Amino acid sequence: MATQLESSLQISDLILQASPVVQLVMLVLLLASFYSWYLIAKLHLTYKKAQRDDEHFQKMFWSGAELSTLYNNAQLNTQRTGLEDVFYQGQGEFLKLQKRQATLAQSIDGTERILRVGLSRDQSHLEHGLNHLASIGSVAPYIGLFGTVWGIMNAFIGLSEVAQVSLATVAPGIAEALIATAIGLFAAIPAVLAFNHFTSQSDSIYGDRALFAEEMVALLQAQSVGSKQDDA
Repeated sequence: MATQLESSLQISDLILQASPVVQLVMLVLLLASFYSWYLIAKLHLTYKKAQRDDEHFQKMFWSGAELSTLYNNAQLNTQRTGLEDVFYQGQGEFLKLQKRQATLAQSIDGTERILRVGLSRDQSHLEHGLNHLASIGSVAPYIGLFGTVWGIMNAFIGLSEVAQVSLATVAPGIAEALIATAIGLFAAIPAVLAFNHFTSQSDSIYGDRALFAEEMVALLQAQSVGSKQDDA
């Protein structure tokens, strides 16, 4: 009896013998799990590249290179992202306002506004996919729970048609139902952990970029004041 019960409780057999609704729930959760791992791999590469590119541009920016040279190089790079794109937008706005003979305060205010817009836009691009991870992490357990409830309900309905209830008759239906919850947790846990990890990384990158933007504004202001004093 024990050997027969053990052989009937193979996971593959339970999945194949599950009701169509439970099988659909399992399929949805498996697809969600595959998609979450795809997002995790994609976000890992995206954040790694963003950090590497930002570090590279910061080294060039603080190496003493002329801002005009950095601006021309950024203008030629159609794939610029991160700090290089933030710098390009801010420097371009500052030069445009200077050509319009705006005051230094107006130029700084306009540059700061463009920098904030650039930071928000690049951050939105960097975080693309995080909301999907959050959705999978929050919804997958409930989808699995729905499959479990449905499976247990069907199991008890089936028991009503059996004259004598035993472990052999109860166990397969309960085990089949619990697989849906297990798959839901399997999909949700990595998604939640990855969401927290990448959110922390995103905040760190945004903080570094915001600090760079403030330092850039201070540098532009200092250079403008210095050039005006030299002219005087």
